[in-house]
Amino acid sequence: MFRRFNLLLLLFCLVYHSGNTSKPVSGKKRGNITLRCEHEDSNIVDIELFHWSRDISVFEIEEYRGRVFKEGNCDVVIKNLIFSDAGKYTLRIIYTNDQTELERPKQWTYHLHIHDEISVKTGEELKMSVLVSDADKVKTNSSGEWKEVWTRGHGVQSDRMNNTDGNLIIKSFLDSDAGTYRVLDTEGEILITVTITGERNSDMRKYYL
Repeated sequence: MFRRFNLLLLLFCLVYHSGNTSKPVSGKKRGNITLRCEHEDSNIVDIELFHWSRDISVFEIEEYRGRVFKEGNCDVVIKNLIFSDAGKYTLRIIYTNDQTELERPKQWTYHLHIHDEISVKTGEELKMSVLVSDADKVKTNSSGEWKEVWTRGHGVQSDRMNNTDGNLIIKSFLDSDAGTYRVLDTEGEILITVTITGERNSDMRKYYL
């Protein structure tokens, strides 16, 4: 009897966790992504979207000023992606049954990863607006292996870098700074990936990402 109870408890935990696994979604900065709800019926009363714990307004149609809107039955589109859009989302729908009675809400979770690519000239200042509120650390493989260049609570780990107002800044870009930069959250999930390539520079203008 005790073994049977343990087995049922294990099966419940497996079903619960498998239903709450975040779906990976990836999009390019300034591009668009779609969070698909997988609910085919049209008996939807309301759609709610949360980024981490913050409530996001979802417009019924695409509007000039709105970046988040419903598409089709209950899919949600986020336009013109910015780095702070990265992270965990929960999409919840409230719907009725055939007797117009409210059913228990359905919900899906997503993990949005945003990537970008850029070329920087030698000697320029590089400003990356990647230190979003949920960033825990930044790693780069510019030296051939992954190493941390910034961590929350300790800041930058190089005298050639600084961080100001959510920006990770390389003061004077060198060829050796080229590589991939990853921003991770506290669970080790990748929020942002920026691939940097270097090029020679005869003009010392600043580049801002």
